[in-house]
Amino acid sequence: MENDSRQYVSDGLNRQQKKTIEKKERTIRLLKLGIWLYFFLLIFEGALRKWFLPGLSEALLIIRDPLGIAMILLAWQRNLFPQVTYVTLMFIIGIGAIFTALFLGHGNLFVTLFGARILLIHFPLIFIIGTFFDRQDVIKMGKTVVWISIPMALLIALQFYSPQSALVNRGVGGNMAGSGFSGAMGYFRPSGTFSFTNGTTLFFSLAASYIFYFWLSPRQINKIILLGATVGLLIAIPFSISRGLTFSVVIIIAFMLFTVSRKPKFLGQIIVAGLGVMIAMLFIGKADFFTTALDVMATRFDNAARSEGGLEGTLGDRYLGGMIEAVTSSVDMPFFGQGIGMGTNAGSALLSGGRTFLISEGEWGRLIGEMGALMGLSVIAIRLLVSWRLFVESLRLLKMGEILPWMLLSFALLVFPQGQWAQPTTLGFSTLIVGLLIASFNKEGSIVNNTN
Repeated sequence: MENDSRQYVSDGLNRQQKKTIEKKERTIRLLKLGIWLYFFLLIFEGALRKWFLPGLSEALLIIRDPLGIAMILLAWQRNLFPQVTYVTLMFIIGIGAIFTALFLGHGNLFVTLFGARILLIHFPLIFIIGTFFDRQDVIKMGKTVVWISIPMALLIALQFYSPQSALVNRGVGGNMAGSGFSGAMGYFRPSGTFSFTNGTTLFFSLAASYIFYFWLSPRQINKIILLGATVGLLIAIPFSISRGLTFSVVIIIAFMLFTVSRKPKFLGQIIVAGLGVMIAMLFIGKADFFTTALDVMATRFDNAARSEGGLEGTLGDRYLGGMIEAVTSSVDMPFFGQGIGMGTNAGSALLSGGRTFLISEGEWGRLIGEMGALMGLSVIAIRLLVSWRLFVESLRLLKMGEILPWMLLSFALLVFPQGQWAQPTTLGFSTLIVGLLIASFNKEGSIVNNTN
């Protein structure tokens, strides 16, 4: 009788444990689905705002925010929200910035909430992605990026040669003036499926990190697709007329070469990749449609070099973005800043009636100008500390033969420490890439198997 009672209790506990595990697995599946939805909304949000739902363009600007809130609340409700000190600190800063903006700053509630959502929604999402995705999920998303890069390259080539009045170049809200931005020789920088041209740069930078990773690990993807994506990347560089993309690809290639220097076994894959690029260049290198884009790109570089003082000025403005000046000038700012959200385009439009930089075009200058020296520098410090931790862990794994984190780091370091989070597309890519980088540290099924 006693044994029967023990068996009954044991069966009851096993059933309860099974229900707990099943509930956790359902939650994880929902969160993973949410991450994929966040990714597709990031890629195609601009297409919705320009072509399919132009009448809802203003609302679609923050379409990923409700999704992010739902994911955070779901993880919190099921006691699965990642316990990360950085998130806690950013939450405290975000709440503090709301109060100082309302009572000591600009005082506009909508501008305040628009600015605070960066710290309270998107920053925590980094660690949601990093916790509930694993290495295989990161690779699956990478394959999707590689697939999308092929039609995306064709799209920006079509936009490059089409007038701004064409449907393919339609602006946000159906604006007939077009979504392109001034480039050179009468050609405009194309925006792809994004609201603004920076989306093209960010997408192909992400694609480049994955493309070069797959060349180092070619067994994980179809070779024809990989070659097609490589051609797409080669096309995208001149057709984007983007110095930022060129700079990003050079940095990502440098990370790949460092991988080979540390792990000579990858030299064979690099040679194969080089041959693939040479073959691609033989097909497109002499075509008129491609040489025209190269000429436009060269003119763009030449004009920018003259106006910015050569390579030093170009790279300084492109990556450093006035960071040193932002810190040194913080003593002239109000201690609690002028109010969070004021430095965003949406915030400036609400406060001034037009889109202008009310605080600073540079990210660090915006943070300090909005929140003051204490909170602004604290946000900068958190971003730098996270970047350092990611660098250390990725390098450690590289020494062990894991190259995926290192290649993702190549893009993450370009967009996370000083990326302009006031711009929704940049914010989205920064959130996504750092989340994917953290997730690449996870073994397959590691979160599901952890039932504590």
